Amino acid sequence: MFLFQSLRVALMAPLAGAVFTSAANASDFETPVEYHTLENGLKVVLSEDHSVPTTTIGVYYGIGFRIEPRDRTGFAHLFEHMMFQGSKNLGKAEFINLVNSNGGVLNGSTRFDFTNYFEVVPSHKTETFIWAEADRMRGLDITQANLTNQQGVVKNEVKVNVLNQPYGGFPWLDLPQLANENWFNAHNFYGDLEDLDAATLEDVQQFFNDFYAPNNAVVVIAGDIDPKKTLGWVEKYFGDIPASDNLTFPDISEPRQEEEKRLEKTDPLAPRPAVAWAYHVPERGSPEWYAMLVIDAMLTDGDDSRLHQRMVQEKGFASNVPGGVNWPLGNAYNYNGPMIWAAFLIHDAKHSEAEITAELDAIVEDLQTNLVSQEEMNRAMTKLRSSLYDTVGDGNRVGLVDLLAVFALFDNNPARINELEAEFDVVTPELIRETAKEYLRQTNRSVITLKPGANQ
Repeated sequence: MFLFQSLRVALMAPLAGAVFTSAANASDFETPVEYHTLENGLKVVLSEDHSVPTTTIGVYYGIGFRIEPRDRTGFAHLFEHMMFQGSKNLGKAEFINLVNSNGGVLNGSTRFDFTNYFEVVPSHKTETFIWAEADRMRGLDITQANLTNQQGVVKNEVKVNVLNQPYGGFPWLDLPQLANENWFNAHNFYGDLEDLDAATLEDVQQFFNDFYAPNNAVVVIAGDIDPKKTLGWVEKYFGDIPASDNLTFPDISEPRQEEEKRLEKTDPLAPRPAVAWAYHVPERGSPEWYAMLVIDAMLTDGDDSRLHQRMVQEKGFASNVPGGVNWPLGNAYNYNGPMIWAAFLIHDAKHSEAEITAELDAIVEDLQTNLVSQEEMNRAMTKLRSSLYDTVGDGNRVGLVDLLAVFALFDNNPARINELEAEFDVVTPELIRETAKEYLRQTNRSVITLKPGANQ
């Protein structure tokens, strides 16, 4: 399964309630949304769309890798793998085979604040896969053989993707560990090999009992469905699964960063030097947070972005400068806690880290001093809007399901998908300037300088 999936997109506030159908609000599109909550606490989101004869089913659990137990780094990701090892009525690999034999696709991923599983299947098989997802929520096949097998798989993943890969873990693993103070935000999410080995069968069973429960989950079903019939299937197969009575979560708050942090590391496999930086971003859903998303679009999105123009076109430091909020572990909307805005570049040895960060400082200072033009703001908003439309309109509906799921899981309001554009109306050139002053200050920055070890 995969750990990452990247897309740019938007969110905010809570709305209590049992059932409602959304209406478009100052938006050029409307996504049908029905929202229900079962007696056991399971949230259910239905979105009817008959344009393609498929159904996308997503099950999102409110447990991600920043919530995993101490001394069990990588445990949330390990557990994601365990969910494919069999359940009460589907043996090892039978869930995957069931999807494949029906011409569908599936995957799962681990993020900061959730773990998700989804499949895209022919719509006439919708009931089958609602049953299959309920079967593994009801009773995962937790055995020592399955645990040992998946410990080996994940450890091999770490070796392939991090330890034996040039720039492995840079900067997506390194920056959160440097920028954050709270262990839950700052540990190795992929997992230390010793911690992965230390996970016991009792650990896995307790983790499943506590967090893989209906009152910590949302089921999203989007596509060629009859909402009434589909809700009946969800109630039939999920409705009697007992809720968890031990849903406890740690404090994941971060203190205000008051001084710049720096780290230098040598990568024995890297052929060229690199530099990465991160800034803590405003609280999710605040006016400054929306301004930060517009700033991100102006700085990193496209060839006309400020970082690309300065670092690539003018200075020739690198071929690109990727970055973003919650990048590359997700998108700007699918997290629920402290977060960083990050970017990096791999550059030629003739350029220094000091030279590169000086150019970054100049770009930031301009944002902190001068008001951005309405034209530049409009371009940034067009990029955000275009990304949203691409995500919601994708034929496999995976991006749509992701947004509906996180808005239900974190905000109790999946209909927010129809309100996103209007939420950005709060952003003004003045707010952008003030946000840059507070959140792009040097004392809120963390910088990693990577030195190459290959052929040195």
